[in-house]
Amino acid sequence: MSLDNPSAKPHERLSAALADDMTAVNALIRARMASEHAPRIPEVTAHLVDAGGKRLRPLLTLASARLCGYDGPYHVHLAATVEFIHTATLLHDDVVDESAKRRGRPTANLLWDNKSSVLVGDYLFARSFQLMTETGSLRVLNILSDAAATIAEGEVLQLTAAQDLATTEAVYLQVVRGKTAALFSAATEVGGVIAGRSDAEVQALYDYGDALGIAFQIVDDLLDYWGSEATGKNVGDDFRERKLTLPVIKAVALADAEERAFWQRTIEKGKQGDGDLEHAIALLNKHGTLEATRQEALDWVGKAKAAMGTLPESPLRDMLIDLADYVVARVN
Repeated sequence: MSLDNPSAKPHERLSAALADDMTAVNALIRARMASEHAPRIPEVTAHLVDAGGKRLRPLLTLASARLCGYDGPYHVHLAATVEFIHTATLLHDDVVDESAKRRGRPTANLLWDNKSSVLVGDYLFARSFQLMTETGSLRVLNILSDAAATIAEGEVLQLTAAQDLATTEAVYLQVVRGKTAALFSAATEVGGVIAGRSDAEVQALYDYGDALGIAFQIVDDLLDYWGSEATGKNVGDDFRERKLTLPVIKAVALADAEERAFWQRTIEKGKQGDGDLEHAIALLNKHGTLEATRQEALDWVGKAKAAMGTLPESPLRDMLIDLADYVVARVN
């Protein structure tokens, strides 16, 4: 694919620009997910890795390092680390959510079992820490280990907040920072650190990843009520799983007594019947919370683009700016 193909999506242009680096990352992932003593590990991991996906997080690490002029070997290690952490969290998430599908294919916990998914996820976390240490950078180790802890914390917070109507937008943001933005910001930040750039530039990369990750998750939650087959989202999954996401949090804050009773029955108590999803969407539209959520995502995109403004001009920087716009373009 040509790099200047105007119809290509930003992540596709990033993939093309970083194709050689990404080939090295994929080779390293395959080498490190092997196990001499437990063949189930590569079986389970390969099932998830081979399912595709955009490989967005490792691309962010590679792009950040290259944008900062890095020409050593360790951006490949860090990109593989980020993908291992992400894959481990997916394996664990599918067990927690009792999911049957991931990227259009049966989940590992469905094909094997919950025990295999949890233990292979643990193995990938351990592998990620081995990869981190090979860079020899204590600062990199600190950033990525902090991110791993924040992700776990965010997932646990979501367990307690997801079905509680008292959950505020501030708590929602904390969950999103944990489960999604923490790995985005770590992925971009370590690219600047490994390249030895200034604190200001490293901070800008962190700010970009943080804002991009928040926008990405807000849009993902929005698509659950506004999506279609074209977006790859099944409309209503979050509602059926009783997840209290931003459009609903905003609607609950504006609800009258009757509407609040509806949210208590469907989200807190989980008593859902025919027509409830349609009624939920009608309430979101009545209070304008879908559009308000989209505007919030746009605000975070603006912050991501502003952070990029302090970094050196280059085609990679332009692609990262376009990527931020693309995140919200999915719901235009």
